Amino acid sequence: MNINIQIRRLTPADAAAYRQIRLAGLQSSPQAFGSTFEAESAEPLNSFSERLGRSAVFGAFCGAELLGIAGFVVRTGVKEAHKGLLWGMYVSPDARQVGLGRRLVEAVIDFARERVELIQLSVVSDNEPARRLYAGLGFVEYGVEKNSLKQNGRYYDEILMARDLGPDLPTLPPPCTEVALREQEFAK
Repeated sequence: MNINIQIRRLTPADAAAYRQIRLAGLQSSPQAFGSTFEAESAEPLNSFSERLGRSAVFGAFCGAELLGIAGFVVRTGVKEAHKGLLWGMYVSPDARQVGLGRRLVEAVIDFARERVELIQLSVVSDNEPARRLYAGLGFVEYGVEKNSLKQNGRYYDEILMARDLGPDLPTLPPPCTEVALREQEFAK
């Protein structure tokens, strides 16, 4: 697929296109989202417009067609405001494997870099393509939330991942184990 793709932040004026692709994602991959098609399809268009006003949602466009989305929001509360959340990532099946997902996540990372020190996300454990994409962009797995989602009686574990956006941290000394302490004493 050789297409000219534009990545840009969605505005409330994009609500109809956003609603359409969001519902398509919820319907085709229900296990991948915390929300449901039934709940969101019942919401009026203005709720999607309001969501685009509250969060940063990026879209991958081919002409006027919205082919993929990825959202970002800064965590709330004084103690968590240094962290952001990548959410709602979805690329239409016929537009996959051409780099759209990578470009969307890169747009989120670029946007987040000026706002937070850390981006977090969760991904269903059996979604290997998404896990590879995130790992390839510097996200590191730091935990598993067992039975995180339940869809039609089946539980799904989610892998928790994060990417540090802060300045390069100084190299930490080796852990202070008894062996490390002895090595330091001999080095004097």
